[in-house]
Amino acid sequence: MTLYMLSVHHDGTADFESKTMEELQPVFEAVDRFNSELQESGAWVFAGGLEPIESATTVDNTKGQALVVDGPFSESKEFLGGFWVIKAADLDEALAWAQKGSAACEGKVEVRPFQGDTESL
Repeated sequence: MTLYMLSVHHDGTADFESKTMEELQPVFEAVDRFNSELQESGAWVFAGGLEPIESATTVDNTKGQALVVDGPFSESKEFLGGFWVIKAADLDEALAWAQKGSAACEGKVEVRPFQGDTESL
């Protein structure tokens, strides 16, 4: 099995912040069902939702002195909203999970394998 990261990307037009909790509840419930399905199948490794992009802090220590800046790494409408780390036999299986995750969270999902040998993890 290979480990894959399924990253949920929002494009800024999904205006989750303007929705009420009542309007978001069906999304939360769909993600909970998807998480349960991942866990029951044995594909689940870890997952997490992220706080809004405004809570980000960027650290740059590439020049020998740390520069800490409030805000995201880049100015962009798109942002990472959360992720799943899953075990899958191959890319096709990971893509099938990503399709379900995208439908559940109402966001685009990027699929990327982890580097190196993840069999022992």
